[in-house]
Amino acid sequence: MLTLVAYDICDPRRLVRVARVCEDYGVRVQYSVFECHLDEDEFTDFWLKLLEQINEAEDRLVAYKIDARSARETLTAGTMVCSEKVVCYLV
Repeated sequence: MLTLVAYDICDPRRLVRVARVCEDYGVRVQYSVFECHLDEDEFTDFWLKLLEQINEAEDRLVAYKIDARSARETLTAGTMVCSEKVVCYLV
């Protein structure tokens, strides 16, 4: 399932830790937004790791689970801001 994860983290150190966890599970599509293709067990593991990093009184995490039909209808335009080097092979 496609999951869109976004966050707003107040402390710079926590922000870096949350971003590192997200980078292990998905692709950055905006500064604080990641697309993750995860099964239910992977998502649970991911979410628990994120919860360990935040201060729930100051920070916010949100995960939008997107079903397959809706994921196919996703529209994008413009450039993508990401920290990873993206390599595509067309065969």
